[in-house]
Amino acid sequence: MGPVSAQVFDSSTATIAVVTFNRSGLLSRLLESVVVMDPKPGHLVIIDNASTDDTTEVVESFRERLGTELVYRRLETNTGGSGGFSEGVRTAYELGSEWIWLMDDDVEVLPDGLARMGHWAPRFRSIQGRRYDFDGSEFYWQYRIAERMGIPIPFAPAGFGASGYKEMNSGCFEGMFINREIVARIGLPDPRFFIYWDDQMYGWLASRITTSVIVDEFVLRRTREIRQWDMGIRHMNASSDAYRYYIMRNRAHIKNYYRTNGVYNPVLFGLGTTLTFGKELIRLLFVERTVRGTSNLFRGLRDGARIARDRSWRPMQPLTDQPAL
Repeated sequence: MGPVSAQVFDSSTATIAVVTFNRSGLLSRLLESVVVMDPKPGHLVIIDNASTDDTTEVVESFRERLGTELVYRRLETNTGGSGGFSEGVRTAYELGSEWIWLMDDDVEVLPDGLARMGHWAPRFRSIQGRRYDFDGSEFYWQYRIAERMGIPIPFAPAGFGASGYKEMNSGCFEGMFINREIVARIGLPDPRFFIYWDDQMYGWLASRITTSVIVDEFVLRRTREIRQWDMGIRHMNASSDAYRYYIMRNRAHIKNYYRTNGVYNPVLFGLGTTLTFGKELIRLLFVERTVRGTSNLFRGLRDGARIARDRSWRPMQPLTDQPAL
């Protein structure tokens, strides 16, 4: 990370990029929260993953109320969260945005959220804020990964010291606040993930060239209730067959990125994959309360093996002439 700048954060240089799919009711709540934000971003980008509900009408009904420039792009096909965020970052980058704030459609922004993130912008280039859960509790996000295993560390300390931040080596597209300089160097989020592991990988790539941090600032609130297994400080959310498939398949994309960056250890990474498989079995038993769904885990492993053997695989490329990571 370069020297700390005394420059004051200019909210007009920031863009909020939202990915949505067939959840116009939730999107409406997010847009209502943008209406009352102070300060507001210079742009609001909405990437619609080919919704078939009234998303377009809902978005247009807010255009005159938002108080910021709205850019709405409806994709021809559903590219998953990964494809949506890739397009969202691309659009925001092409708009000249200095800062890009990524989020799903099932959150709302707290009124002073952008000011709180902007407070840290002169110092860091990859920042994660905090979020309240649906019930108002403080959501714990696993902000560090065991790098060689490629999995989150569930017992990373939850508390913040006097500094108000902790270094992270991961990322979450539900609130990632990233500078265009970092985007230029690591490229766009990889749409090939479709869903899952994409934001962890993007945050990891960012942390290799800058000091990435999670800050003790509550800036978002989840607006959708998710079935959970309450384990005290930690929670395990419900999942789906699609998530189970991509959780395992996309381990191959992580493996390929690790190979490219020279950090791949077959034994440790294999252990991470085994632990991931075991975690999903636990999720099935204790959250979903079923044993059905294991076939999707095996199918993901099978298809991932093909990706890992693909000699034509290449990482996403930088948007500048600087060398790829």
